[in-house]
Amino acid sequence: MNHRVMKLAGFLVLGGAAAATAIADIPRMASGVPDLSGTYNVATLTPLQRPEEFGENLYLSPEEADQIVETNRLQAEARDRNRGPANEAPPVGGAPPVGLGDEFRESSGAGSVGGYNHAYVDRGDDVMMVDGKFRTSIITEPANGRMPEFTAATMQRVMARRGLRRPNTGTAWWLEVDGPGPYDDPESLGDSERCLTGFGSTGGPPVLPVLYNNLKRVVQTDDHVMILIEMVHDARIIRLNSEHTAPEIRKWLGDSIGWWEGDTLVVDTTNFNDSPGLFLASRDLHVVERFTRLNGQDIHYAFTVEDPTVWTQPWGGEYVWPGSGDRVYEYACHEANYSMEGILKGARLLEIEADSARGD
Repeated sequence: MNHRVMKLAGFLVLGGAAAATAIADIPRMASGVPDLSGTYNVATLTPLQRPEEFGENLYLSPEEADQIVETNRLQAEARDRNRGPANEAPPVGGAPPVGLGDEFRESSGAGSVGGYNHAYVDRGDDVMMVDGKFRTSIITEPANGRMPEFTAATMQRVMARRGLRRPNTGTAWWLEVDGPGPYDDPESLGDSERCLTGFGSTGGPPVLPVLYNNLKRVVQTDDHVMILIEMVHDARIIRLNSEHTAPEIRKWLGDSIGWWEGDTLVVDTTNFNDSPGLFLASRDLHVVERFTRLNGQDIHYAFTVEDPTVWTQPWGGEYVWPGSGDRVYEYACHEANYSMEGILKGARLLEIEADSARGD
């Protein structure tokens, strides 16, 4: 293990049970190392980034946690309410998905043509705990629980992306913008829209909770650990006691190698391609993860992210992967991807209309 890996692996200091070097009453392989095999549901109401009103407060009181759970329950109940038959046409520009308000209409580059309602959403129904305390966020470093500032180059990239996300006006507005448009070809659309990877770093690394399909299936042997991601059925293969592949070999999920430090599996991942699952990360992304069995069911998961071309400093966090009795079924993302055809065909029709209006 080189010095850079050792330095990054030590960035996040764990406490309590997660830091123990030997834990009793946990399943073990014949070699004596913990057996991480199992299915886990990582859905949680705890956000990745801490709401600013909590400042540097890492913990929620039980009363605050109860309020978050109750608010979520009431919102879900309202979204599930039978609104009766639709007796009139939707508003011009389309209606936002049920339960998502006008802010979605304004922020969604996909427009407001319906989409997911609450039946498709499963972000959990409880607040995450670590060492017996409710957490305000998954991110723990920096102390404010939020991602660090972007570098100047990344800020320019963010602004360029925002310029290609506008409300659905039913017009080919992108013809008035210099450079490539958002619907020029299949490669113009996001990797998750193309069903190449899941959204929100659900496959990682780091592995993060998302809006739905949060199951993870771990299968462990003496030489490898496989993490099957429910969304887009990505499979991460972690080679134990190995070396990274040559730097010119780049992968969607990076190149992961692991080793045991006491009862904690440390996983180091590099060699990403130009589109890591972590939003805005680059091919220079470097992630260190730590998996620690807490008991016969659950895993404590900690991670540290370093990408000096994107963020001005490393950042990291931790949360618990609760064991689940559910099974991971096939995730059929865009059967035949007919929606891709619809997106591109619709864009071409709008461009023809715009050309006709100009007399071209």
